[in-house]
Amino acid sequence: AKMMKYLLFKSLGPDDLPTLKQLTTNEICKVWAGTSKYIRKQLFEKKPVEIGIGAFALVLVHATVGQDKVLPVERPVFQLCRFMKKFYKLKCEKTKIPEETPFVQLDFEQIGADIHFRREIVEQCIHETLLCFAGAIRDKREVELSFR
Repeated sequence: AKMMKYLLFKSLGPDDLPTLKQLTTNEICKVWAGTSKYIRKQLFEKKPVEIGIGAFALVLVHATVGQDKVLPVERPVFQLCRFMKKFYKLKCEKTKIPEETPFVQLDFEQIGADIHFRREIVEQCIHETLLCFAGAIRDKREVELSFR
């Protein structure tokens, strides 16, 4: 129940985010760039990735090409986990990742090696950023978490 820690009953304070306080914006961006790269690589190998608040996967959608051709196309989607959706009363896109999909987790060790950061720093940075994201949703602030 990893995602449970992102169901927040109260607003976050600076003390809830000790790692983010110590890192520069540039370093945080570097961690997320490394994370995006890792997710892309997994999707390229047809492996969906679970990141704590939801999952990335390639989903087959039907695209209309030209006048009357419909082609099946694999589209990367992000699906917020259902606990988050329920808890924060969110409406989400209809594209669904099939229930029985096997997910891989983020490999903090590998992401860290790739960007020359310690594994612990990567793990904490990602965790605290997701906490921030959940906090923004909780407080109904506009929020954007972008992945390249």
